[in-house]
Amino acid sequence: MRARASVLGRVTTSSAAVLLLAAPLALAQSGSEAALEEEWARLEPLSGGSMGLAAIHLESGRTAFLNPDEPFPMASTYKVPIAVELLRRVDEGEFALDRMVDLEPSDLSPGSGTLSRLFDDPGVSLSILNLMELMLLISDNSATDLCLRAAGGGDRVSERMRELGVEGVHIARSTADLITNYVGADDLPPRHERTRATYTEHYGRVSEEDREQARDVFESDVRDTATPRGMADLLRKIWNGDGLSDESRDLLIDIMERCETGAGRIKGRLPEGTVVAHKTGTIGRSTNDVGIIYLPGDAGHVVMVGFVKESDDPVSDRERAIAEASRAAHDYFLFVR
Repeated sequence: MRARASVLGRVTTSSAAVLLLAAPLALAQSGSEAALEEEWARLEPLSGGSMGLAAIHLESGRTAFLNPDEPFPMASTYKVPIAVELLRRVDEGEFALDRMVDLEPSDLSPGSGTLSRLFDDPGVSLSILNLMELMLLISDNSATDLCLRAAGGGDRVSERMRELGVEGVHIARSTADLITNYVGADDLPPRHERTRATYTEHYGRVSEEDREQARDVFESDVRDTATPRGMADLLRKIWNGDGLSDESRDLLIDIMERCETGAGRIKGRLPEGTVVAHKTGTIGRSTNDVGIIYLPGDAGHVVMVGFVKESDDPVSDRERAIAEASRAAHDYFLFVR
């Protein structure tokens, strides 16, 4: 194994400034995670919605939580558990990372990524490793749905979470179906008959009233949600290599260290150069980032989960709330051992 390098609602500008007058050293000197949790509770209004936070100092096992057992839409952070099951199958010899997958027009999913924008004609093949990197590095949705298919589907990934002892992490739908449900589109043809134009056409038919109703249904749906505690436990198990070979564990963490999205979230207020292995997610009123922060020197590593839901504030405000909460956790565990 490689060396492990190191209340709701809006707040006014003046009150936000007061909220940000945190004293990290004073928090650490308290010697109590309750102080960090209280600071998180003070920061929650910055998100404009409900915030779920979790931190685990991996070396000491010390933990802190805010709304730890409340389900939050994972959005693209659900790509982490997909990668875990995909790599387990590689470890079991079911297929190799260099297995090639042919992309068909029906494989192109709506939403984020490069494949749907650039490859809309047959004749493109990518390896499982290529697809997994696109899924985690730039959150490509088409690559994700191909990885989910190779992993055996949402039910199989959820079963894998249970086998690992991870509670509160549920994967059900492809990104194409998840986004379609969020938009409120219906009567789409079977997946093998769809093209990029299919989504554009059907999404364009949905009235604003139907979109709002679909959004409300989506936000109350337990499918494709995670609790902060459950996601933090999964990240801890990944770090410890539970259920994965050393090679697969190291590959997954290496890719997450190179994640190209979410610079304003967990990493947004951390000291320059801080390494974070993470994965972001955004859909509608939800904004997320989950990962592992590398503390300086021999201070260790901190699992950090930041979920925001039901926020009508700009994404930048939600990101700021996650960034401030992450900085508070970074500074607290830097001094507390």
